[in-house]
Amino acid sequence: MAPDRDTTRDRMPAGATATSRPRARLDQPRPPRRRILPEWDPEAFGRLSERIARFLGTGRFIVWMTVVIILWVLWNVAAPEHLRFDRYPFIFLTLMLSLQASYAAPLILLAQNRQDDRDRVNLEQDRKQNERSIADTEYLTREVAALRMGLGEVATRDWIRSELQDLVKELEHLQNGHRPEAVVFPAERSPGRDVDDR
Repeated sequence: MAPDRDTTRDRMPAGATATSRPRARLDQPRPPRRRILPEWDPEAFGRLSERIARFLGTGRFIVWMTVVIILWVLWNVAAPEHLRFDRYPFIFLTLMLSLQASYAAPLILLAQNRQDDRDRVNLEQDRKQNERSIADTEYLTREVAALRMGLGEVATRDWIRSELQDLVKELEHLQNGHRPEAVVFPAERSPGRDVDDR
């Protein structure tokens, strides 16, 4: 008896039981399951619902629906008795209008939900674009401020000329000479650009 148990244990892999099912391979796709309900493409159904909802919201739909209702009522009032299909209380017309309304409301809601999703995505993209624009504007503002600070420390020609004239005057006073003050660096003759300053 003991040898038989050992041979059975050798044949079965470790951890397997008699009731275990064969394992599916993970490197292969699962076989498609049969479904009882019909399958549809949600994107195509959403586009169709948007087209229907867009048509339901137009004046053309109201005109066509009014024409159909008037023809329905006139036919069932004025047609010969054996050709009338919906007598005076027009119960069948009421049923058809209720059926149309019961389908129109969910289609309109579905179209609105899809529009809300698109608006949410557009709003998120706009928010990210605004954040990038604000960051770029702040960077450019810092750069312009740095340039202004740098330009505030740059010496211009007029400033250097006035400083040198002041130094010459101080040198003349130090030499105790009472000579007339000569203009060492004459002012610019024209507001245009000097050839010598290149």
